[in-house]
Amino acid sequence: MDTFLSMKVFRQVVENGSFTKAAQRMDLSAAMVSKHVRHLESSIGAKLLLRNTRSLSLTEAGAEYYRQCAYALDTLEQAAQKAASGVEQAQGLLRLTAPVWFASSQFARWLNEYSEAFPDITLEVVLDNRHKDLVGDGFDLALRASDEPSPSLIVRRLGTVNMLLCASASFVERYGLPKTLAQAAACPAVLPEYVDMRVRTLRHLISGESEELRLKPVFTSNNSVMVYQMILAGRGIGYGPDCLICDDLAQGRLVRLLPDYSMPSHPLYAAYADRQYLSAKVRSFMDFIGDKLGQPNPFLR
Repeated sequence: MDTFLSMKVFRQVVENGSFTKAAQRMDLSAAMVSKHVRHLESSIGAKLLLRNTRSLSLTEAGAEYYRQCAYALDTLEQAAQKAASGVEQAQGLLRLTAPVWFASSQFARWLNEYSEAFPDITLEVVLDNRHKDLVGDGFDLALRASDEPSPSLIVRRLGTVNMLLCASASFVERYGLPKTLAQAAACPAVLPEYVDMRVRTLRHLISGESEELRLKPVFTSNNSVMVYQMILAGRGIGYGPDCLICDDLAQGRLVRLLPDYSMPSHPLYAAYADRQYLSAKVRSFMDFIGDKLGQPNPFLR
């Protein structure tokens, strides 16, 4: 028999002082109530109740068992209520993993705004370009820019990451502003270490034609923030996610190059582990970031 249910039945018997009343409350037959009590007595090896046609009383062992049983059932009920409240209310610890290039001033502002909007949530953000095991590593949510998200993941598309070709203001002042693909290809470039990043297909926004840009790297790194810092330092031209470099573009530290061309963009997904029991804190974060990414970008046309 279900010992947990037997404990509930036993508690009802004690608190109602009657097998019959306990049976009515639990929607069981009186015979089934007796069976549950006998199951507990057999399990613990002690008599719990003394009864005759007129009265019902606890044995010494029964009184102690009742106290512990009631405490255990109350504790489990409180735990269930607390867990259920996390599904309905945005609260608790939200563990998030995202690519390293999210270490930007704009993303930091978004996180700050989110924390102000949801003060009962504590954020823990781990930036890593390696894909984490959400369940194994204990993450609630992952942000991933990918054209083909893993079919094993539950994902929701939040928006688009647009790549922009840029150079520092100091670089442009020193070398001039490249206005054609050929001029850009002749410039020193700062790139991620991956070889396939050196050749990019750009689409002309007016003609719609696609053209190839071959960059010559003078500096590469496996860390996208390091690449960004070297572009900012003036080592060469490069490209970065719009949400990483938008502040520098707005304040003139970086200059967008070849604005008549668009570079490949990538969908940004939120990946999570469980669709059925999606917590309010995860829903609130996805809605918030999705709304931010849906706002017009002044550096795109």
